[in-house]
Amino acid sequence: MNTNHPPHAVSRLRTARLARSTRPFLARGGPHGERCGGCRLILSHCICALRPVVPTRAGVCLIMAEHEALKPSNTGWLIADVVPDTMAFGWARTEVDTALLAVLADPQWQPYVVFPGEFVAPERVITQLLPEQNASDSSEPAAAISKKRPLFILLDATWPEARKIFKKSPYLEQFPVLSLLPEQLSRYRLRRSRRDEHLCTSEVAGLCLQLAGDVFAAQTLEAYLDVFSEHYLRAKQQLKVDWDDEFHQRLRALAASVASTPQA
Repeated sequence: MNTNHPPHAVSRLRTARLARSTRPFLARGGPHGERCGGCRLILSHCICALRPVVPTRAGVCLIMAEHEALKPSNTGWLIADVVPDTMAFGWARTEVDTALLAVLADPQWQPYVVFPGEFVAPERVITQLLPEQNASDSSEPAAAISKKRPLFILLDATWPEARKIFKKSPYLEQFPVLSLLPEQLSRYRLRRSRRDEHLCTSEVAGLCLQLAGDVFAAQTLEAYLDVFSEHYLRAKQQLKVDWDDEFHQRLRALAASVASTPQA
């Protein structure tokens, strides 16, 4: 495992979830053997050394169903790997994490609940980000005005669980609902969905990042998902990894671009 990266939000949530478990969590259908604590893959297929971190203007807030952080196939973990400003909170029907409410109230963020518009009242639904406020639109001094950063609230859960979270979380009702219109079907290969157009959480985050102008981060996250999926499936099938295939080459090229770009 590459130890250069400290535990991120999903990793910390997973640790907390395991700490209160009364019995060990056993992933179904996955490979047996010791798993890496940094990427959740078996050690021979670890991808920690390939992890790309891309600074973004946008942030991601994951609201995760009870067992999502424990699943080796969960892709919210990949978002937290790539996007530094990723926050993760477990969802419960009867209580709300005060830290989550603090994030949603933070004035630096403009939260968007990402959810299909067909299940939401039309007046809440948008398909593009809200226009940024300019100094000419406010009576405040120009120096006091800061443009809010997009914060994408992703419900990281199965589809039935996500609908429940959306309906049973009144603290989300004050925010606009961003309804994505993906042009491509899901390429996620690790869990089957009844509908091909259902995207995994990482794919949804990539579309959101594109809308926010973080195109390079979106491309990197897409490439990282491809590499993770390839390693996951090869581990499950007990096959060796081809470190020079098209997935790895693309991710390495993107990572090299990140390393060579001066940070602001």
